[in-house]
Amino acid sequence: MNFQGQHRDDVASAEPVEARGGQGEAPKRSRTSRFAWIGTAASIILSLVSLGVLWKLVQSVSWDEVKGALAAASARQLGLAFLFVGISYIFLTGYDALALRQLRIKVPYRITALASFTSYAVSFTLGFPLLTAGTIRYWIYARQGLSASKIAALTVIAGFTFWLGMGVVLGLSLIIEAGQLAGLAFTSIELNQGIGFAALLAVLGYLAWVSAKRRSVTVKQWRLELPGASVSIGQMMVGIGDVCAAAAVLYVLLPNEISIGFTTFLAIYVLAAMLGIASNAPGGIGVFEATILLALSSLPRNEVLTSLLLFRGCYYVVPFVTALAMLGLYEIVKRAGGAADRGATDAVPPEGTAGPSGKAWPDTRDH
Repeated sequence: MNFQGQHRDDVASAEPVEARGGQGEAPKRSRTSRFAWIGTAASIILSLVSLGVLWKLVQSVSWDEVKGALAAASARQLGLAFLFVGISYIFLTGYDALALRQLRIKVPYRITALASFTSYAVSFTLGFPLLTAGTIRYWIYARQGLSASKIAALTVIAGFTFWLGMGVVLGLSLIIEAGQLAGLAFTSIELNQGIGFAALLAVLGYLAWVSAKRRSVTVKQWRLELPGASVSIGQMMVGIGDVCAAAAVLYVLLPNEISIGFTTFLAIYVLAAMLGIASNAPGGIGVFEATILLALSSLPRNEVLTSLLLFRGCYYVVPFVTALAMLGLYEIVKRAGGAADRGATDAVPPEGTAGPSGKAWPDTRDH
């Protein structure tokens, strides 16, 4: 494998796909549309089942106990939680930074960080990431000269970063903590290890695939060239950091009597996150909570539910509100800067116009 990135001289791009023999394309589109409803139906069923399980689980919870547990959350827990929130969102900015590197586009890091943080913070809370995150990215990156196709390519590459990190974390945690996870999830050690090895093999297979030669995928009518191995490994490391930091937010908010290690909890968190993504619900709400409550059924249910509520507040609500404020401030600054630029241009009189002394103003605009 060429881990130095054999695609160094190839500029990644998102290009329109040329129409190929019209006779074959129509049946292909027909088959795609025919089976498109299966994924939607599966997401709806998963969401409904999870909401039903969650409703059944919380029936035994006393809301007075939940209020008490919320009030009992220590300053140390909240401080650590927000620290890991910050670390996770810093790693998230790496998703866009690596994607821009693959696309050979130079954008100041402050702009990359703003676009990444705000797009993820809003899409995590509102859902529909292609619409919400895509709109925010376009709003910010278009002012840097990026076309809609480049922004779409950036979004797809960032998605690969997320799944590479999730695959590695899930695989390693299932292998290392196969025994304890078997007791929590009522599975077997062999099954857990098998799934773990399968996840790692899938990641290694992907790295080998993109290392062999230049690869591309077609999204709608756009052809997107995939990163080579060197960028893909960087994506994997960034994804691992993001997933571990996000899991740590919830881990430090769990009851003090938790008896499982962080590596074991990582597997539970990744599984819950994957099911939440599959449900297409905003932030995986309902599905994520039901999975965590089932996996941690040995702990007091009201305390785990409280931890989940705090997690939602720390990781979703606070960044969401912060992102909205940052977007508003960004727009105000940009509009003020645009008005100042127009004013400076208007302030320069045309060449030959008489000044206060009766002499013509010099034309200095070319100097």
